[in-house]
Amino acid sequence: MTEVRVTVDGVNYADDVEPRMLFAQYLRETLGKTGTLIGCDTSNCGACTVHLNGQSVKSCSVLAVQADGAEVTTIEGLARDGQLHPVQEAFRECHGLQCGYCTPGMIMAAVDLLGDNPDPSEQEVREGIEGNLCRCTGYQNIVRAVQTAAKNMKPGVAAAPSGQAAPVAGGN
Repeated sequence: MTEVRVTVDGVNYADDVEPRMLFAQYLRETLGKTGTLIGCDTSNCGACTVHLNGQSVKSCSVLAVQADGAEVTTIEGLARDGQLHPVQEAFRECHGLQCGYCTPGMIMAAVDLLGDNPDPSEQEVREGIEGNLCRCTGYQNIVRAVQTAAKNMKPGVAAAPSGQAAPVAGGN
């Protein structure tokens, strides 16, 4: 067993884990962060995407011990004070989901994309989410949701909870 210390969604954790435990398993099984989904175990689908030190990663491709000392944001950590993150709200508003299985990973990838590129073109959105697979929507509403969130997150446009700046990847 190896001790892992991480901050997940603003809460500090210290746990003993098997050295071979995947970070996705740690989040789900140890911390109860079940919004981080495991869809393929091969890093192909992106359903397990989280932010690790401000960058989106597929948590099934990271060992829990590799996340030691990291700052992590999961889909559960995006909402603030009962208000959905602007990307979450845009996915709801634009019907950017169907079965919902890919949605947490898509949203986490989109938040990271918008942190790097606050005004992406349709092609840039498609490239930014290309590591996340959706078998239901055909991606059009997902792209529209990301671009809607981008507009809502621009300075001077209301969308962030409580009049605060919208949180982005790794923001607490």
